[in-house]
Amino acid sequence: MTPPRARSWGRKGSTPVVRVRGRGSGRVSIAGLTCYKPGKRSRTFYSVREYRGRKGEPKGIGWRDTCDLLVRAHIQLGGPIVLVWDNLRMHLVEAMRRFIADHADWLTVFQRPSYAPDLNSQEGIRSLVKRDIGNLAATDLGQITRAVKRRLKQIQYRPDLVDGCLTSTGLITDDWPASRIQAQAVASSISRQ
Repeated sequence: MTPPRARSWGRKGSTPVVRVRGRGSGRVSIAGLTCYKPGKRSRTFYSVREYRGRKGEPKGIGWRDTCDLLVRAHIQLGGPIVLVWDNLRMHLVEAMRRFIADHADWLTVFQRPSYAPDLNSQEGIRSLVKRDIGNLAATDLGQITRAVKRRLKQIQYRPDLVDGCLTSTGLITDDWPASRIQAQAVASSISRQ
């Protein structure tokens, strides 16, 4: 297993080496929402799933998980949601379209262009998570999952970090109706190699 690369401190001229035990299979998938409402603190919601390579186990976040995340955010936020997301294949499946149509009373969706990470606030959140676990020498997948969840929980309680990720997209303005909540979503994976 090789963790993501990050800066490390070591003596000048000698590269620090960290030996890690463990097999190189498995992945931790993350789906997240970053929410903004004028006059309220920014919030983030997430769902984390482990994939260990077992037969019949889902490899990552599916459309059902995304629907559950949206419903959970709607319940906790208590208002209609304007969702801005990319053209990920999972976002375009027929079942997801039916879900959006069935919940049109509280869910409005705008598609952004594919491959536009600069318009996605969740990319900033994911970057903060990966930066924190960059030098983690995990012995198993559970340790990576715990580290990811711990960092996401820390980010949840730091609205200034969430605000920074939202404002870097340029999509948040003060002319949004105060009755609507704007959310951005993305699903991503952190793999063990």
